[in-house]
Amino acid sequence: MFKKSYLFLAIVAVAAVFALSACGSNNNNANNAAGSPSASAPASSAAAGGQTQNITVEAKSFEFTPNDIQVHVGDTVNFTLKNTDGNHGFEIPDMNVNLKNGESASVTFDKAGTYDFNCSIQCGSGHDNMTGTITVS
Repeated sequence: MFKKSYLFLAIVAVAAVFALSACGSNNNNANNAAGSPSASAPASSAAAGGQTQNITVEAKSFEFTPNDIQVHVGDTVNFTLKNTDGNHGFEIPDMNVNLKNGESASVTFDKAGTYDFNCSIQCGSGHDNMTGTITVS
């Protein structure tokens, strides 16, 4: 009976390690930038007086920094994802952006509104809390 309990606990422990390994690995492959998707609005939006911002979004243990980004209509933002703890992705579904660690994408916001972003890599138990907002005014 004791051997069966020990075996069961060992199997549960191994399963837990595999389940959490996606968030625990730190994939620092910054050489994937060539495959980075990008999204941009028509050139007329940039000519309307928008500014260019460079924003590095840091991802760690179930949170983004910053998680509340403010921009203006016509602004172009060069997003870069930096994983500081674990393996995470950065996705802005409405702008067709999905970055992995070290990748960048340029986005021009041509309409006022709110754009949500989230972690696109299943990274563990707090994955659903990895969200943020871009407000365009």
